[in-house]
Amino acid sequence: MARVELIMPKMGESVSEATIITWAKEVGEMVELDETIVEIATDKVDSEVPSTHEGKLVEKLFEADDVVQVGEPFAILETEGGDDTPVATETAAPTTTTIVEQAVTTTTQNNPTTITNNGDRFYSPLVRSMASEEGIEMTELETIPGNGKDGRVTKSDMVTYLKTRGAAPAAAPVKTETKKAAPTPKAAAPAHTPVNIPNTGGGTEIIEMDRMRKLISAHMTMSKQTSAHITSFVEADMTNIVNWRNSVKADFKKREGQNITFTPIIIEAMAKAVKDFPMINVSVDGTSIHIHKNVNIGMAAALPDGNLIVPVIKETQNKNLVGITKAVNDLAVRARGGKLKPDDIQGGTITMTNVGTFGNLMGTPIINQPQVAILACGIIKKKPVVLETAEGDVIAIRHMMFLSLSYDHRVVDGALGGQFVRRVADYLEQFDTNTIV
Repeated sequence: MARVELIMPKMGESVSEATIITWAKEVGEMVELDETIVEIATDKVDSEVPSTHEGKLVEKLFEADDVVQVGEPFAILETEGGDDTPVATETAAPTTTTIVEQAVTTTTQNNPTTITNNGDRFYSPLVRSMASEEGIEMTELETIPGNGKDGRVTKSDMVTYLKTRGAAPAAAPVKTETKKAAPTPKAAAPAHTPVNIPNTGGGTEIIEMDRMRKLISAHMTMSKQTSAHITSFVEADMTNIVNWRNSVKADFKKREGQNITFTPIIIEAMAKAVKDFPMINVSVDGTSIHIHKNVNIGMAAALPDGNLIVPVIKETQNKNLVGITKAVNDLAVRARGGKLKPDDIQGGTITMTNVGTFGNLMGTPIINQPQVAILACGIIKKKPVVLETAEGDVIAIRHMMFLSLSYDHRVVDGALGGQFVRRVADYLEQFDTNTIV
């Protein structure tokens, strides 16, 4: 019998880790090739991971709610033939390879050290190989702190150790005890300052944030701590667009089998404005500014459970209004049905959120890092407006909408932010009512 390690695959661009939600198989059960063995969550998307081998599940290396790094083993199968030494299955190459990692994987020592598992501490084939290539004896390997399950040493632990190896005196070897060390938590909750909740005099129910709410909380807090937020407001006259949509929506629904809403029209105007002001379509990494050629517009969508997700319409600058409409509807339907893929929420360069859906006039949205701008659209509301005509000023009933742009003042000044949101409003007000969809 052979033992095979199942490796956490890469589930999308920039995804480096996944949280285990549930196991589809229990220890002792048979697993077929390509059969789902575990369900995971990456960022906000749930996915199923199929088995790359056929065999019996003999060990789970992680439990539910544990965080697993991409490229790290998460289970061991027992397959027909071979020996009992766990063999790691192939996985996608990491997107970023450090100098240390390159040295580990390409350098061959003249006299490699043979590392074998003994005592209670388990070392994966990858860790044993890295130790052998670097000439690390077992006594030294036992001194390396492990952040894996049950204190196991992972590839990341080895890379970290090798970066500083020789910079400090080696610690004393860890003596093997007859009992196992207590498991090291994979994803401990961040420490927080206790809050003095007042006694309201009535009953209080305490509930735990769900997984997605915790992710949103962490991401929003990080954004406010990272970017210097500022918001600019303009008001756009949407009357021509409202009248045009009313005239075409029935035929469009009959022909395409789906609705045409205001969202794709606003997204099209954003894409045009980005072309005029490309420095709004950037990301910040320290003191480096990454200017994106593609306009990938994130579309904040509320889910039935009250949480939020941001699917991305890719290369919006290359799509016409019909193409944007179909992309918006497809992503919205799949978001509500929990069927988004990891790549659907990756690669956004600027975001749009529609607070008008909830009857709000305007909002001050938080930037979706590492982007530098997010546009909020308020409710389209009839109101009296002063219009300038050849015969003089008149008061007319118009369909008006507030646009608010929150932007990162580290790289986007008030002039750029203000001009961009004004340009979006201009494109909306200048919408061609002869457009055929």
